[in-house]
Amino acid sequence: MTTRALLRVAVALIVGSAVAAQDVALTEGQADVSITLNGQQIIISRTQDTGAILTGEFAKTSRPCPAFCIQPVIPAAGVTPAGELEVIDFLGGNVANNTGLLIDARVPDWFNKGAIPGAVNVPFATLGSKNPYQADILRALGAVPINDGFDFSNALTLMIYGNGPWDAQGTHAVQALIAAGYPPALIQNYRGGLEDWLHLGLTTVLP
Repeated sequence: MTTRALLRVAVALIVGSAVAAQDVALTEGQADVSITLNGQQIIISRTQDTGAILTGEFAKTSRPCPAFCIQPVIPAAGVTPAGELEVIDFLGGNVANNTGLLIDARVPDWFNKGAIPGAVNVPFATLGSKNPYQADILRALGAVPINDGFDFSNALTLMIYGNGPWDAQGTHAVQALIAAGYPPALIQNYRGGLEDWLHLGLTTVLP
């Protein structure tokens, strides 16, 4: 057997062993991510069941519009779109360093069925001007009241998600925050939401 043939066999054996150890990784060479949030370790990985499929609400392809219309990736000018890897990086960076917050903008009934690890439930309606406690929420996000508005200089960077591309809860949350004065540059939007997260077999938690 030639040197080149031996090398091919060796590479095949190495690759085969790696795949056997973790068939479904996050990215090439990265099986999972371990993040410490508030003293607790969370591990984000993908299910190893390559036959897994979604059922129920998140398996649907079509819903009546309105209200379940396709949502924009960028719901307002200046907002940064994000995908799954950006969500994971955000958790390990901004959230772990207490400079950011991953917001699940869905109503509690949805949130309680399963959420992205590290997310905090802030239902979209609570961010609107009709909520008498809106100012309290903005203060909790780091905004400082000044005159008739807020100073957002030290406000948290936010990443917001809802149920998925067909769900307006995340869109409404982003737009409500911007209407309240929150800088779009401090807001990221994960339009894929829980549906896309689940489609990739990523870790969820029950609050």
